[in-house]
Amino acid sequence: MKISTKGRYAMRLMLDLALEKDQVVRLKDVAKKEDISVKYLEQIISVLQKCGYVKSVRGPGGGYLLAKNPQDYTAGMILRQIEGSLAPVACLEGEHNDCFRQGDCVTLRLWKMLYEAINGVLDEVSLADMVEWEQEVKGNLDYVI
Repeated sequence: MKISTKGRYAMRLMLDLALEKDQVVRLKDVAKKEDISVKYLEQIISVLQKCGYVKSVRGPGGGYLLAKNPQDYTAGMILRQIEGSLAPVACLEGEHNDCFRQGDCVTLRLWKMLYEAINGVLDEVSLADMVEWEQEVKGNLDYVI
C-alpha cells in the first residue's frame, strides 16, 4: 500500500483546517501555504465535503471549515475517503476474502498482520494529535483544542 499524492494532500488540507479552529479557510490560501494547485485541492475538498468532513461557507468571506472537532477525525478516516481501501493486497480489500488460495496461503497471515498494523496506527492518530504535533514543531503550545 502506498499513499497517493491526493491522500497526502488531503491530510495536509484537513490539518490546515484543524489548525484554524473554527475559522473559514480559503483554498487559495491553503494552496499557497502548501504549494498545491487550487484545482487539485478542489478535487480533494469535493470528496471531503460529500462525505461530510468539511462544510463550505459561501460569499465574500467564504471558504471551508471542519464539520466536526479535530479529535473526531482519524488519519484512517480521511485516507479511506480519498484512497479507498488501505489493504496491502487485493484479497483483503473487501468484506470477504474470496481468494481460492486463502485456505493454504501462508503469506496471507503476513498481509493480515500488516493490514492490522496500518489500520492500528491510522485509526489511532487524530487530527487533534497532528495539531499538537504541529504546535510542538512550531514551538507554540498555546493552541488548545
